[in-house]
Amino acid sequence: MSQALLKVQNLKKHYPISQGLLGQTTGHVKAVDGVSFEIAPGETLGLVGESGCGKTTTGRAILRLIEPTSGDVLFKSQHVTTLNQTKLRKLRRHMQIIFQDPYSSLNPRLTVGGILAEPLKIHKLADKSSRSEHIANLLKTVGLSPDAARRYPHEFSGGQRQRIGIARALAVEPELIIADEPVSALDVSIQAQIVNLLQDLQAQLGLTFLFIAHDLSVVRHISQRVAVMYLGRIVEIADRETLYNNPQHPYTQALLSSVPVPDPRLKRNRIILKGDVPNPANVPSGCPFHPRCSDATPDCKQIEPQLLDIDTNHRVACILKTEQAA
Repeated sequence: MSQALLKVQNLKKHYPISQGLLGQTTGHVKAVDGVSFEIAPGETLGLVGESGCGKTTTGRAILRLIEPTSGDVLFKSQHVTTLNQTKLRKLRRHMQIIFQDPYSSLNPRLTVGGILAEPLKIHKLADKSSRSEHIANLLKTVGLSPDAARRYPHEFSGGQRQRIGIARALAVEPELIIADEPVSALDVSIQAQIVNLLQDLQAQLGLTFLFIAHDLSVVRHISQRVAVMYLGRIVEIADRETLYNNPQHPYTQALLSSVPVPDPRLKRNRIILKGDVPNPANVPSGCPFHPRCSDATPDCKQIEPQLLDIDTNHRVACILKTEQAA
């Protein structure tokens, strides 16, 4: 991999559990528990996993929309987690987010023009005379008419509102965009339009994406590499074709076996996981996946697996796979 644009090192976000009249901390919900990865300039890294595995929390902790408990985030070798608010605001021009819900993320009291003007004012990117032209160009870039600037968010469809959200992220000319399940709230036909728009923008503007989703088909279409999360940790990360054609972690294998096959005449052997996802406030000892894994051994209950290389650009957190590779 070339020099990383974004490097995440052992990122953690633990939420305290308080009980009693004095609000004593009796435990922690480990939403993100030691996540590490890198993203190269111009790359799209897909981050997938079941709902509640910590994907969104990871994305927001990277941008410090929520403060991480520990770990480090480096953007162009700059330590994001130690910046004061003034420096962080300047850096946020280069790191933006597209939110999951295109309606609740837009201020209903502002016109679209007002929404797009806010980041321009904050970062002093366009004076009053050129602001309207800048906003019109942004709307054209995402496939909307410049006349949309005079309308309010409730006057648009879900897909159009998401285009407005994308335009807002593009307004400050960022290098990195964290796309937090940007198509999950949209109809399937609209999903394809938004995904294709993101790919076109990446090609035109040289953008880098962390694409968070639970739809494995969408992730395969847009990502160059894919990281799989389970219970706040990354359990496998590899390039797209390697991960989809040769998954190694039992959890990844189970996830991919659940992807629908377009041809009704073909049947896929589903891997049915036993039990439920453990409580992140009470993570199992050893490998967090061992209570649901059919291949688990007594060692899996004791040894916490590390994310290790088993092949070129293919890392897995499974003691059985890393022992075989060794």
